[in-house]
Amino acid sequence: MADVSSNDRRDPTIIVDDAHVVYRVHQSATPGTGSPLASFKRIVTGAKPATLREVHAIKGVSFVAYKGEAVGLIGTNGSGKSTLLRAIAGLLPVEKGAIYAAGQPSLLGVNAALMNDLPGERNVVLGCLAMGMSPAEVKAQTKDIIEFSGINERGDFSSLPMRTYSSGMAARLRFSIAAAKKHDVLLIDEALATGDAKFRRRSEQRVRDLRAQAGTVFLVSHSEQSIRDTCERAIWLESGLIRADGPTDEVLKEYEAYTKR
Repeated sequence: MADVSSNDRRDPTIIVDDAHVVYRVHQSATPGTGSPLASFKRIVTGAKPATLREVHAIKGVSFVAYKGEAVGLIGTNGSGKSTLLRAIAGLLPVEKGAIYAAGQPSLLGVNAALMNDLPGERNVVLGCLAMGMSPAEVKAQTKDIIEFSGINERGDFSSLPMRTYSSGMAARLRFSIAAAKKHDVLLIDEALATGDAKFRRRSEQRVRDLRAQAGTVFLVSHSEQSIRDTCERAIWLESGLIRADGPTDEVLKEYEAYTKR
């Protein structure tokens, strides 16, 4: 675990205390019994319901994050990284333990909802208003947000419906909207892995700016370079457990040795 004694005088923004997250997945007891029609028949006849499978995704995770920190979450697929972010954001309940947050953490993911039938520019306005920005602030920042995202570099895409965007363009716009506001805690799930090198440099600089404003940033990314360039601390999750927590270079070295076995 990381030595946090030097952080004792800093203000914590996230406290994760022995947190457990359990998914409950309904599975059909026999093939073909999971259809809507089969479910209706069970209700009418009183037949035995589908079996319930529990997935223990996060298993007793504990750590403290502080103002001004950028924390990278690393681990193999299915290790619990995105689940942990969703729990910190309050989107998933903890089965046991607790998660305490200063303010409302904001989760930015590549699947964050935007209105596909509305133009990108209108989504910028609605997204900023939803984050609590005033109409005057939104008007002042809309042009800069679109420019930062780079969606107009190959045409006037900001006036086109979101459904015409590539997944990378949509992810860049989501990041640009979220990063336009100062956040106490910003949770980023893979957004920096999208786009070209120029956008990655801009987004990584924006993360550093947010930290300088006393915010806390969590970054989930499969790009070790993004973690290394952006975060001074890394937490390695594997099978829902923390395997290492400390300076990024040290944790990445352990993780790389593990993945090469």
